[in-house]
Amino acid sequence: MSTQTIEARDVVQAYLKALVAGDLERIADSFTEDATWTLYGGLPLSGVRRGRQAIVDFLTSAVALFVPGTLTFTFGDITAEHDRAVLEWRARGTATATGKEYDNEYCGVFVVRDGRISEVREYLDTQHVAETLFAEAA
Repeated sequence: MSTQTIEARDVVQAYLKALVAGDLERIADSFTEDATWTLYGGLPLSGVRRGRQAIVDFLTSAVALFVPGTLTFTFGDITAEHDRAVLEWRARGTATATGKEYDNEYCGVFVVRDGRISEVREYLDTQHVAETLFAEAA
């Protein structure tokens, strides 16, 4: 296994620890200044975030979609090669806007450069997000 592969895995693991701890400073430090985070689809959250602060703002706005204390993550294995790491995870929680239970599977491709995440491409069930987090409460 190459040093670059080990670094990619370690950087993503450190980011996940900061995420679970809610440590915004360590989360921000996980990314390069010019990092991008792309969420595909037609959701209000979809699009490309450019820069460390824009990514932190995006992540905190996503957490705000859940009733405080209900959002949990389950992380799968990290598959890494060279400067890329792929992670599957599951997020569960109760939606603030609708009161519905949220349970979604994700996949992210993380690109690491100089010991920090420089790019994330995130994939998820956008229909579930739209119906659970953004649909009007019944």
